[in-house]
Amino acid sequence: MDKKRICFVCHGNICRSPMAEYVFKDMVKKANLEGYTIVSRATSNEEIGNDMHPGTKRILNAKDIPYTRHQATRLIASDAQAYDYFICMDDANVNNTKRMLNLKDDRVFKLLDLTSLKRGIADPWYTGDYETTYVDVVIGCEALLQKLMKNKSNEL
Repeated sequence: MDKKRICFVCHGNICRSPMAEYVFKDMVKKANLEGYTIVSRATSNEEIGNDMHPGTKRILNAKDIPYTRHQATRLIASDAQAYDYFICMDDANVNNTKRMLNLKDDRVFKLLDLTSLKRGIADPWYTGDYETTYVDVVIGCEALLQKLMKNKSNEL
């Protein structure tokens, strides 16, 4: 089975993970790739139902990244079968995703683990720095796209 079902994960699903979702969707479209399911989820209940943070929308607009109305959604147990990879923004997201979905395999990892940076992506909800978060998301998504394109079976 091709590994094309990707779920980006952050704490509230209003800043980092939807940013990654829409950045990666844009990259996949521009690369003329098909068959990818790309979504984002939260590990907390805090923002469920809320739209993306205005700061996330501002940076996506400034970078001409298209997006649709977003509604924050929390991970649920059935997501473990629905998605092939859970790409998290920081260590807490990784730990919470593994716990919530009862996963112990390598399908859960940080986005920047695909790069030489091997660190988490700062949450602009706290830092207010959406530009730095965007740069990190792009670096991680570019690495993800390259890995998927190099490997015909879409295994990371």
